[in-house]
Amino acid sequence: MAAQCMLWQTSPAATELETRVIDWLRQALGLPDGFSGVIQDSASSATLSAVLVMRERALEWTGNRTGLSGQPRLRVYSSDQVHTSVDRAIWVSGIGEENLVRVPTGGRWRSMVPEALEAAIEVDRAAGFLPAGVIACVGGTSVGGTDDIAAVAAIAARQGLYLHVDAAWAGSAMICPEFRHFWSGVEAADSVVFNPHKWLGAQFDCSIHFIRDPGSLIRTLAIKPEYLKTQGADGIVNYSEWTVPLGRRFRALKLWFLLRAHGLEGLREMIRNHVRWSERIASRLAEVPGFEIVTEPMLSLFTFRHQACEEQQMDEHNLALIGAINDDGRVYLTQTRVDGRMAIRFQVGQFETAEADVDMAFDVITGIAARLTAGS
Repeated sequence: MAAQCMLWQTSPAATELETRVIDWLRQALGLPDGFSGVIQDSASSATLSAVLVMRERALEWTGNRTGLSGQPRLRVYSSDQVHTSVDRAIWVSGIGEENLVRVPTGGRWRSMVPEALEAAIEVDRAAGFLPAGVIACVGGTSVGGTDDIAAVAAIAARQGLYLHVDAAWAGSAMICPEFRHFWSGVEAADSVVFNPHKWLGAQFDCSIHFIRDPGSLIRTLAIKPEYLKTQGADGIVNYSEWTVPLGRRFRALKLWFLLRAHGLEGLREMIRNHVRWSERIASRLAEVPGFEIVTEPMLSLFTFRHQACEEQQMDEHNLALIGAINDDGRVYLTQTRVDGRMAIRFQVGQFETAEADVDMAFDVITGIAARLTAGS
């Protein structure tokens, strides 16, 4: 009940169960045999680990071990749709926020433009920078921004760059084969992260970090003083060598309970319902005068705006609307900005959500909007 999961020696059962549960999830997501993984506390830690691997690999390949203050300066590439944990990882790693290159996006899913990504890499090389890696996203937090993983992976391979895919929220949906087109090409990534605590119902904290070559991660993070060596044992895994923290929780146990209690089919039914219900409420809102669907549903996430005033007052009105909805207490929504303008995010994701809850959300949103408009 109080396993200390830093070493196989301190917690053999927990270590073996973590290995098994991760492989169950790998198979459930359709990832190939070559991937192994580790349970991190959050996607932030997985992304930081990936950035550290990018940094060390790039410096090792060039033979430049003079420190980050020397030349050449490292560069990492992403769109503006990635989570802010990417910004933090770049900062904590010492690479520096100014060396996170934002690649232009386009299309319905606000994907990195492949040609723009490759051009940015080439421009940086010509300027004396050292490109180190690419961070792509599937289901970005703001509006579900999703990169063309196959195209990005092809560029990363040509350029010799490490590719990390952040699918923290949307990755859970890949247990449903019909949604895997959203990350087509993911088998070419070097690492992938998704959070069972976001959409599979696992208690926080629980993030799965898949790695194609765990040796690169271990070389980056492992420290092996004498007191952490397991004598007389070969072929064992010490997961503390795969993570930034040394001490680790028995997170595999709650995943084991989750999978045994609900089964993959139960979890798939939940996700499919959430996607279907979200698509339906988006269609219903689009038919109500004054409502605009700003970004179409990406799985169970979409954004909308209520247009009941002059353009210059639209942001203020929608902030008032979201405040009134949340103060009402029956549903909870959050806001974002899309192309500089305020939009309201709607996402079905709570494990026990029922269809009636989503119907009620529609009544709450439209009813409060009508009341605000009448009182203005």
